[in-house]
Amino acid sequence: MRSLIEVQKKLLPDVLTIMQKRYQILRSISLIEPVGRRTLAQMLGLSERVLRGEVDFLKSQKLLDIKPSGMSITKAGRKLLQDLESMMREISGINEMEDRLKKALDLEDVVVVPGNSDEEPWVKSELGRACAIRMKAALMGNNIIAVTGGTTMAAVADVLTSDFSAQQPVLFVPARGGIGEDVENQANTICAKMAERTGGKHRVLYVPDQVSPEVYKSVVTEPSIREVLALIKQANIVLHGIGDAIAMAKRRNTIEKDMEKIIRGHAVGEAFGYYFNEQGEVVHKVRTIGLQLEDLPHIQHVFAVAGGASKAKAIKAYMHSKPDSTVLITDEGAAKKILS
Repeated sequence: MRSLIEVQKKLLPDVLTIMQKRYQILRSISLIEPVGRRTLAQMLGLSERVLRGEVDFLKSQKLLDIKPSGMSITKAGRKLLQDLESMMREISGINEMEDRLKKALDLEDVVVVPGNSDEEPWVKSELGRACAIRMKAALMGNNIIAVTGGTTMAAVADVLTSDFSAQQPVLFVPARGGIGEDVENQANTICAKMAERTGGKHRVLYVPDQVSPEVYKSVVTEPSIREVLALIKQANIVLHGIGDAIAMAKRRNTIEKDMEKIIRGHAVGEAFGYYFNEQGEVVHKVRTIGLQLEDLPHIQHVFAVAGGASKAKAIKAYMHSKPDSTVLITDEGAAKKILS
């Protein structure tokens, strides 16, 4: 296929450009249907006049339905999207990008989804979908899935379906306590939603994410908390995000002394309470209740999910400490920035 695509690029470049544009329109509609033309034009950065022409063509091919509520994909359109996916990844260079990232970051595997989640909110849903597919493929026997909080993990929960764990039992557990963010983005809430959408089970960990040494010693002796912590350590799958260091420090309401330490250490990324500089060195660590970085090498499948060009430095910094079993799921925005 690669040789055919290279010939087409030289002899019929316009054909590939038109194909990519129409594929992107179909794909975008499929993610947020039903959608109005004006909303879609803004999302894709196209004029309404140009979009109207493309929509009329796709409708004439019976790939789109247009109703008062908005545009949606037909069954034929959905099948065409599936058939075109591998070809479009080849044309756009995503396959090559994944190979380059694997080598650059020394990873077992990388999944790159089209787009930049900094600019296109729907890309986060694509990150969630890609993670769900890889996670489902990793299920085996009795599964314990430990999940951190954050908007990206919430996006994973949103795309899970009832057929996710039809064959294998699944228990979702929070990888850490809450960090004072919106309740819907806390690990406990996300685990509950994942269990509800898949028909699995979940446990909760009602403790703060960051505690003093005295509180830590007291809390971890509680039987109910000790039981959940034991389940977290037994997880065979971990899903986690990678945060921007300063943004995460602010979300934790970090005290001024520690914030100065994070800034002075030039921290760019954060995961599991560890703050990393661009060289991957830990410049600050907060005492958290739940999964620790040193626990990850013993876990069979670790999925790190983070996207957007703004996360490139954070992703690269964390990868110095990642376990060998890590699979990175990211988007074009972050991938291009890392490789540049």
